[in-house]
Amino acid sequence: MEGGRVSIYKAARSIKRRDNSLYNALRSIYNDSIFVGEISELWPQLPLVANLRCGLWYSPNFHSTCYFKSTDGHTNNCSFSTSRLNLHLLNLARLKGGCIIVDSTRRGKRFPDSMSKTIPIWTCVLNRAIKDFHDSNDEHALDWDCSLHLPLWVPQTEKASIEERLEEWTQKLKASGADIASLAACLRKPLRPLWISQKTVIWLNEVPHHESWDFTPIILVSASSSTGVSQHRTTSEFSWNYIPGAGDDEESWARGLTPGLFWKHVYDIINSGPDVCNQKVADIVEKSRVSWACRGENALQITVKPAKSVSLSHEESSVALDISNIKINTESSEDSGICWLGSTNVALGTSQIAADEANVDCILNCDRESMSVCLPNAESYLHLPMVSSKFDRFSLLNNLPKAASFAKLNLGQGKRLLVCCNNGEDISVCVCLGILMSLFDEKGTFDDGKSFNVKQVSKWDMRRRLVYVCNFATNARPSRGNLRQVFNFLIGGKDFQHVDTARDG
Repeated sequence: MEGGRVSIYKAARSIKRRDNSLYNALRSIYNDSIFVGEISELWPQLPLVANLRCGLWYSPNFHSTCYFKSTDGHTNNCSFSTSRLNLHLLNLARLKGGCIIVDSTRRGKRFPDSMSKTIPIWTCVLNRAIKDFHDSNDEHALDWDCSLHLPLWVPQTEKASIEERLEEWTQKLKASGADIASLAACLRKPLRPLWISQKTVIWLNEVPHHESWDFTPIILVSASSSTGVSQHRTTSEFSWNYIPGAGDDEESWARGLTPGLFWKHVYDIINSGPDVCNQKVADIVEKSRVSWACRGENALQITVKPAKSVSLSHEESSVALDISNIKINTESSEDSGICWLGSTNVALGTSQIAADEANVDCILNCDRESMSVCLPNAESYLHLPMVSSKFDRFSLLNNLPKAASFAKLNLGQGKRLLVCCNNGEDISVCVCLGILMSLFDEKGTFDDGKSFNVKQVSKWDMRRRLVYVCNFATNARPSRGNLRQVFNFLIGGKDFQHVDTARDG
């Protein structure tokens, strides 16, 4: 009997692995992307935005990205995160009249919690903060809707519990350092979410123009079918099993493939069929890796340009700047450059593009792998390999003193510093946060750490500065564990300037 149970278990696992194969996932994503494209064509003026990371798989034509977590919208555990304000979306909505956000979820749900509750809470809190700003300046906005708009399937009891916390979250936003005045200047009409899934019925001859609405639409598109039944599909050449929300948890199935690589080679991959797909993807990933390695070996000599002032201009004097300064990526979903943090002479980006960046004087590489760079001297490059807190809870904490000392030495000479990591979203963001907190005053002016040495840093101070960083690094997604290490460094790192930054050997 026991042997029979084991064999049944193994058989079930084998069936699950077969159903969740790489080809099934990519073919499901491709099919769902057709639906996303159809919705995008209904409002072609509205930019398509991917909710990281799952949403990024479902179109090759994203205008920008955002980061709303489903955990912030879990039942009876909703929250409003000041570390994920996504304020660049307001500037995008102002310029384009709204936006379309794409995400997906696994079998059994029509929408992920990020769309059911996280984003609706976000729109409501922002609307309330903007209305309060207008009221405090005797600029009473007519019919400025501050209501909480949730989809019909959210129970009234849960809606009531969320509404009880809206004022608390609004005050939290105001205290975060976000520039509410700039937010108010961005929007002519209040934000409001709308929900579209594959089950939504849309009469094509009655699609309203987005400018006809009395609100700024944030259209939430759930890309996948919500059926709870396994769907076996067949084309003229291949048969495959449909996976709802296939783009989720890419580490478990993508085998190193990224959304950018997928869409670059989409027809080769889809037409390869289930038997050849794994090898086809492996070849694509390996060729991409070799290509990046060759770029590193053949990196051009970095040109040293005259140093610019490290102090912020008058318009940039506050911790949270006007979000109109944010650079929106209009080329693709892949990060195509680096993000300069105002006029601080500090930038962050990915290690893949760091070696070819010609507008920096020194590089702090936080990636696991070193890189070939051509800089004026050896002291202009420092490699401090760091890993996420999931793998080492003290990796950042142990390296931040040397990182801050390296930044202090170079920024003090008016040099332009680039901090890079593997994806430019987490570790490099946290390192930049530590540098700005320890070497710059509250106005964003480099002061060699003087204000840091005489002030006791609080978590709110760090959150306010993180808002500043995220205003420019719109793809920033710092993890809680890494942020905790930054805070521990700040409350115990007054003597970092004495750390020897000389590299071994």
